Amino acid sequence: MSEIFIQDENSIRKEILDKVKDIYKVRKESEKFIEGKTKIHYSGRVFDENEMIAVVDSALDFWLTLGRKSIEFTDAFKNFLGIKNCLVTNSGSSANLIAVSSLCSRQLINPLNDGDEVITTAVTFPTTLNPIIQNNLKPIFVDVEQGTYNIDPKLIEQAITDKTRAIIFAHTLGNPADMDAIMEIAEKNKLYIIEDTCDALGSTYDGRFCGTFGDFSTYSFYAAHHITMGEGGAICTNNPELSRIALSIRDWGRACYCQQDEKNPNGACNHRFDFKFGNMPEGYDHKYIYTNIGYNLKPLDIQCAMGIKQLEKLPVFIQKRKENFKKLYNCLKKYEDKVILPKSYKKADPAWFSFPITVRDNVGFTRRDFVRFLESRGIETRMLFAGNILNQPAYKNINHKIIGELSNSTQVLSSTFFIGVYPGITTEMMNYMISTIEDFFKNIATGLKI
Repeated sequence: MSEIFIQDENSIRKEILDKVKDIYKVRKESEKFIEGKTKIHYSGRVFDENEMIAVVDSALDFWLTLGRKSIEFTDAFKNFLGIKNCLVTNSGSSANLIAVSSLCSRQLINPLNDGDEVITTAVTFPTTLNPIIQNNLKPIFVDVEQGTYNIDPKLIEQAITDKTRAIIFAHTLGNPADMDAIMEIAEKNKLYIIEDTCDALGSTYDGRFCGTFGDFSTYSFYAAHHITMGEGGAICTNNPELSRIALSIRDWGRACYCQQDEKNPNGACNHRFDFKFGNMPEGYDHKYIYTNIGYNLKPLDIQCAMGIKQLEKLPVFIQKRKENFKKLYNCLKKYEDKVILPKSYKKADPAWFSFPITVRDNVGFTRRDFVRFLESRGIETRMLFAGNILNQPAYKNINHKIIGELSNSTQVLSSTFFIGVYPGITTEMMNYMISTIEDFFKNIATGLKI
């Protein structure tokens, strides 16, 4: 009787998954690009029936919380990066919060303390900066380089005091920062490094993936990023102590770190009731001992099922981003007298998140003109995140310090935007983007209204 039921369930499952494939096919066949009407997004999810099937198949299992799919994903992610430890999170923002909070954990021999200084940049995404503030640390802002939009390593040493404990920065828009200089400074001054790699999955510096240099690296799997789980993220490290602390902070702050899944619902150690902690009764359940002030920042196993299929496509995604970037660069190169084009280091091989453009001063048009022209023709644009974040209302009264001038950061605020290079931009779409950019500059040259 049970064998008949199992066979019947398998048949039903197969029928459901076959129908999912059919739905994807019907939707795909209805897609059509119409110039000027079909929106060309700056980024977005790129998937096929495999992701849809993976999500539905996982939902049919109805495990929901983290389980075997999360293990499969993190193993594959570690293998891709060549890194030892990986935790999935519910967002890249949460990964940043976990990373900074872990460095403040009392479980570390030499943790960060209230008022300690952290060097960062003003050209940033809010949740790269926010964990510094939320952990009662003091952000020290240095300028970015023009064109790379990355932290300027020449300014980092000027910012170091006896209170400096860490450097936190992003590889901006997928463009690797100068890791030779940054790591040399960090090692000389015994500073922690957190690499925000949310926009740079697959980018390399000197043959190594971004995110494999520092003490922590963080990743986002939001729909706009290199791979997606819808929402989701990850935090990685080669340091087992930091990995264990990060796991605790992600999982409510509890001490228990055994793998828990369908096979081991009570953990793999079999010592849940064998410990004595501080003032707690002897034998108190280890799953309910808390050694950090933590959160619940886990994703769902269903999301990891999607991530597994996305990760398989990542090499193709990376190549497509590079190809689209090169096409836009070749188009815009002839207009370098009017716009500042992105640049990267000789050792850098970016898997670009997007294509940044900075409008030069006094060239007959503004960023606003350029952006409005592109948007009016269905080409989506975005600012470089918060620009100079110190101009944003939320950060008006934060405790901070600025080293030198933030002239490049201010230029980003007033003159920089980006357009898409993501794999969902087809050859047809890219050709339209290029012709539209050409039209903009022709209109400027002839004095036509834009």
